[in-house]
Amino acid sequence: MGIVNIDDELHDQLRRATKVSCRSINAQAAYWIRVGMLCEMNPTLSFNQIITRELGLAGVSAQSLTAHEA
Repeated sequence: MGIVNIDDELHDQLRRATKVSCRSINAQAAYWIRVGMLCEMNPTLSFNQIITRELGLAGVSAQSLTAHEA
């Protein structure tokens, strides 16, 4: 574990985002870092495609949700 120095404005944006995402400041920062890294590594994919792929790799499927609703 390390310490990352960020400017005050970015820290303020992180703090505000936590209210929407229900994550801690550290978890929100880690999420943004991971998503940013995935976007850089997959420049031809959209954000939605990347998130859908990552959710699928984690075993999350919208199809399984709709099957339970029926």
